[in-house]
Amino acid sequence: MLHDDRIKKRFGEDRRFIRCDQFPASRVHFLRRLSKAIGAGVENPEDLTPLRPFLSSKEMFVVLDNAESILDSQGTDAREIYDIVGELTQFDNICLCITSRVSTVPPDCGTLKVPTLSMKAAYDAFYRIYKQGERTDRINNILEQLDFHPLSITLLATVAQQNEWDASRLTREWERQRTGVLHAHHSGSLAATIELSLASPIFQQLDPDARELLGVVAFFPQGVKEKNADWLFPAISDGPNMLDKFCVLSLTYRSNGFITMLAPLRDYLRPKDPMSSPLLGTTKEHYLTRLPADVYPDDPGFKESKWITSEDLNVEHLLDVFTSIDTNLETIWDSCSGFIKCLYWHKPRLIILGPKIEALPDDHPSKPQCLQGLSSLFHTVGNFAEQKRLLTRTLKLWRERGDDWEVARILGYLSDANRRLGLCEEGIKQAREASEMFERLGETVGQARCLIDLAEALLGDGQIDAAEETASRAIELLPEKGEQNLACNCHQTLGDIYNSKGDTERAIHHLEISLRIASSLNLDPGLFWSHYALAEVFFMDGRFSDAHAHVEHAKSHTVNDTYLLARASELQAMFWKDQHRFEEAKSEALRALDMYEKLGAANDAEDVRYLLGEIDDTFEDMDGWVTTDESGEDGEQLLETLLLAVRINHVFRREHRIRMMTLRLASSPQT
Repeated sequence: MLHDDRIKKRFGEDRRFIRCDQFPASRVHFLRRLSKAIGAGVENPEDLTPLRPFLSSKEMFVVLDNAESILDSQGTDAREIYDIVGELTQFDNICLCITSRVSTVPPDCGTLKVPTLSMKAAYDAFYRIYKQGERTDRINNILEQLDFHPLSITLLATVAQQNEWDASRLTREWERQRTGVLHAHHSGSLAATIELSLASPIFQQLDPDARELLGVVAFFPQGVKEKNADWLFPAISDGPNMLDKFCVLSLTYRSNGFITMLAPLRDYLRPKDPMSSPLLGTTKEHYLTRLPADVYPDDPGFKESKWITSEDLNVEHLLDVFTSIDTNLETIWDSCSGFIKCLYWHKPRLIILGPKIEALPDDHPSKPQCLQGLSSLFHTVGNFAEQKRLLTRTLKLWRERGDDWEVARILGYLSDANRRLGLCEEGIKQAREASEMFERLGETVGQARCLIDLAEALLGDGQIDAAEETASRAIELLPEKGEQNLACNCHQTLGDIYNSKGDTERAIHHLEISLRIASSLNLDPGLFWSHYALAEVFFMDGRFSDAHAHVEHAKSHTVNDTYLLARASELQAMFWKDQHRFEEAKSEALRALDMYEKLGAANDAEDVRYLLGEIDDTFEDMDGWVTTDESGEDGEQLLETLLLAVRINHVFRREHRIRMMTLRLASSPQT
């Protein structure tokens, strides 16, 4: 600002800079430095009186840099200096600019929170200093890890330039030292800047636990949720006040209900040995006790487990760090299993703990549960091949341990994965084996769950009557009360079965029941699939307005679930295509493709690419499917063949393409 052309033009030589951390924080020293900076020539002013004539004589731009050094409310002469600065703000001809790490500035000052740099500005700032090579993704990635923090970027560029490091060396040093590398010979260091704040009177007068509390805030990538402060730190009576003071000192800032800090500060302030911080250990236990051993929609504590949606990154980081410290600690892996189950229901995504889980010894008590949980997360992102691989390993471990209940449960999950991979015969075999095992064990609920898997596999194999009979048996086994989520799934399956049989009325009946059950549970996945299936039924019935309405309802229940949103977008793209609204169809299909690719859902992505090709070729395809010469018996035979294909291929999303072709044929004059 001081050297901006507009400032130069307005103020000329009357631009004054006072660095407040270069003299003792007293009234006398401040007035002396002010007199010298503005050129007043008064040797030892006791107040502003002798300086007023000079201060009011012309326009002046005055910068008080690092003003926290003199404005810290706990300093010796802080009140007197604060009043003097307040007087300076009253001069109409003076533009006063205060830079400070503390927010205790005179009320007449307009306050601007200086953000971190934009991505482009960060890159430009770095490469303005660093001249050792071309721009590379490796260096850009480091700048992102620095949260685009200006001082850190300047220091990193300076260090790399002074040492003549190429991109490879810079990357290695960053990976080895992290923020320890941010120490330039003549430009100071990040550590010195942070320690300046820690040495301030405001910080020094806090409770002795303040430094450790700051370390705990730094440990968590999201920081600390402010409303949980009393729960997380019950032994610290002054916790909320300390968190406030951290913000006053600009060590932390508030973001979406969290007290958090920039990545470079986190890296410097977090405990280097997590086991050495008693407060972090206590915080860890408080977090882990909130992770239930099991999570299921019918359980009383299901709603309470939704807290994970706002703090999943903190818990994941906590588990990652402490499982690295002691891989044999059984309780931490039990918590890991609970964490995965919470994610599955409330915020489905992959986690960084996967390699550690797979690396556990096969005889580790928690490995099968964690492997199964990991497989369920791959299910939620549409990677059914990886889900099957992990379930196969899990099944082997449970068989070796002789746990028939768990073996039957995993067989049911494997049946579902195989069905989604198009391996219906294998899925049928596994679902039958699982159902028989649960029947021998007297577990009717488990048997019902596996019968639903069997019904879906039979439907996928084109055995529609057998699927209907099996799903009906499953409903008979379910208790009148409880297991509502399972009942919801069963009615959805029956809805799909009757839709495949062309029985629209019964399909809608069962899907509306599933919708009511899911609504009573307030279960987003259940609501999504019920609306999704109803959209299919109504579209097939020619009720396009109702179909699109249900797609929109389905989208509204994709909270925190990118895969489901992609499925809904793909379905809507199919609808738009078959209504000849090609622009909307392509937009939705591209949106779905982008989400699938980011999730790694390869099969789904391939389907959407095929759909995009269909959108581009629809006009030509429609002209060539059934011509006048192919009408009559040939056309009718083709229609019958396509209708049969609908029934056989119901389980695959390719069914939509066959169905829509059938609709066109059925309404074609040629046919």
